[in-house]
This record gives sequence, C-alpha cells and structure tokens, in this order.
Amino acid sequence: MTPVLAKTIGLLILSNVFMTFAWYAHLKELNTRPWLVAVFASWAVAFFEYLIQVPANRLGYTELSLGQLKILQEVITLSVFVPFAFYYMKQPLKLDYLWAAFCLAGAVYFVFRK
Repeated sequence: MTPVLAKTIGLLILSNVFMTFAWYAHLKELNTRPWLVAVFASWAVAFFEYLIQVPANRLGYTELSLGQLKILQEVITLSVFVPFAFYYMKQPLKLDYLWAAFCLAGAVYFVFRK
C-alpha cells in the first residue's frame, strides 16, 4: 500500500465517523428537539467532516480513479456504519450487513481490476 493510499484511507475513515454522526446521531440524541435544531447540529458536525473528506479525496485522486475513490468510500462507509449502528444506536446486527459487504466486495473487484 502506498503512503498516499494509506493517508487517504485514514482520512476517509475519520471523515466517515464525523459524517455518520452528522447523519444519524440526532435520531438518538435530539429526537425530542425541533428538527431545525437537528439540522444545525448535523451541519456543525458535517463541517468537520468536510474539512477532512475534501483533502482525502483530493489526495486519493492523485493515485485512484474517481470510480475507485467512490467505491473505497462506500466500503469505508459500511465499515464505519455497522459498528456505529450496533454500539451507539443499539441496533441489532443483521445478516443483511454481511450480504451488503459481499456486494461491495464485488464492486471493489470490478472497479480495481486491471
């Protein structure tokens, strides 16, 4: 793995943590507050996500195609979302996550093959 790819993956993981919280944590933490409060709280969290995600994509695009960068992002998204759903949101683990991972593995194969 190249240093650029390692940095890109690390930054995308971190940005995904922020974005997952921006998109879904308000469902647990702010569910009794007006939706506009949730919007502004989510935007505040998403701001930090963009401060990480934009440089990650710019760096990754120096070695990866746009399609490869997108599929990498989707794999990372699922890898961050499943623990978030289980540990933070207290959702049950479902076999569907495994099937989704297999589908993404197929996408990785097709977009990264030579």
